[in-house]
Amino acid sequence: MSESGARYFISGHQFEAPSLAPGLYVVATPIGNLRDITLRALETLAAAGTILCEDTRQSARLLDHYGIKGRRVALHEHNERDKAGDIVERIARGETIALISDAGTPLLSDPGFPVIRALAEAGLPVFPIPGASALLSALVIAGLPTDAFAFHGFLPSKAGARINALERLRDSRETLVFYESPRRLDGTLAAMADVWGERQAVVALELTKRFERVHRGSLAELAPIFAESETKGEAVIVVSGAAAPSAPAAEDWQAALEQAMLDQPLRAAVDEVSGRFGLKRKEVYDAALALKAAQ
Repeated sequence: MSESGARYFISGHQFEAPSLAPGLYVVATPIGNLRDITLRALETLAAAGTILCEDTRQSARLLDHYGIKGRRVALHEHNERDKAGDIVERIARGETIALISDAGTPLLSDPGFPVIRALAEAGLPVFPIPGASALLSALVIAGLPTDAFAFHGFLPSKAGARINALERLRDSRETLVFYESPRRLDGTLAAMADVWGERQAVVALELTKRFERVHRGSLAELAPIFAESETKGEAVIVVSGAAAPSAPAAEDWQAALEQAMLDQPLRAAVDEVSGRFGLKRKEVYDAALALKAAQ
């Protein structure tokens, strides 16, 4: 039997929410379309004693749409560290609390990490309630490799710091994913083109919403598109990783190895050549032994 008021509504039909075990429930919410929410998420939000919201006014649109009446408390980047201790104490006393962000999966460029960390250190339960994510939604439609990817959230807003961040990622081979605000989108794409060159990229805007749109092309092609007119809606940028370096020609590194062995011990020559050409040390070492035996 659910607690009084632990109910939600779908298209005017009422549903009772089952009771929850004590703990913090990290609940993914829609990133745009309100129908992109799971039944388990609705049950959890309806049954929770308290719902921690990044912005209670923003969350009201979703919660009111489904008739969820639970107590709403603001938890955002300015107060999450101060509130973490109180949340730990309340869950230790047996309370059930849900955590949501304005949209999507909490903690992905959203508040919540200090609370989760404090609960983990206290050995208290944290339950994931999976669902919508702008990061994953953009990644799966980008048409870029998904076997290895890295999410880097928002880049620094200042131009110099942004360039430095991009330089550090220059040699990353995995697909790269970023969030960006519409007013900085053109500058970020231009900076990426300057640092990374003609890589392929995708810009996804207002995913799952009425005016959802996706732009594909090279970074150099995409940057001018968003410089020409005002852009609305939060953006996800997906960029192909750095190309794999071409393997050095065998005759080049073997000639360098032979030269290095003239005035260095074998092991030192192997270390120098494997490092200079980016080769596996065993491959170079075996070649060095063969050269030595042939002398």
